Amino acid sequence: MRHVDFSPLYRSTVGFDRLFTMLDSLAQPDQSQTYPPYNIERTGDNSYRITMAVAGFGEDDLSIEAREHVLTVKGDKSDNKDGGEGEFLYRGIAKRTFERRFQLAEYVEVKGAKLENGLLHVDLVREIPEAMKPRRIEITADNSVGAAKQIEAETVA
Repeated sequence: MRHVDFSPLYRSTVGFDRLFTMLDSLAQPDQSQTYPPYNIERTGDNSYRITMAVAGFGEDDLSIEAREHVLTVKGDKSDNKDGGEGEFLYRGIAKRTFERRFQLAEYVEVKGAKLENGLLHVDLVREIPEAMKPRRIEITADNSVGAAKQIEAETVA
């Protein structure tokens, strides 16, 4: 993949450093982690859901942390939690430790997470503060100029 030079954009933008850094890091070849598989879906106008396939992991094996616009999901399944004494002839179910990070936009918050049928569902909501929402400004006629002319006409007469 080609490297994109964002330096010309730094001359005409202010406060977008984080965005350019994020775009630059996504282009790195070591970001091709494929385990565990996941989906990101939009469930409403301002709501999203991340679903991760975490077969074999329990609630105690998973941790979710949201900090500074980054959602981190970690899974740690140690071999001694098996409880089984048998010898594996073939192991096809992955039990590897993982850490998956997701960049969150401003005002996106984690509302909850649940584990069911081997799938971890993390629900997200974008809650824009009232002060940041667009608002309609009423346009009024400027009657003060006409009133001033009328007052001047009355005082002259």
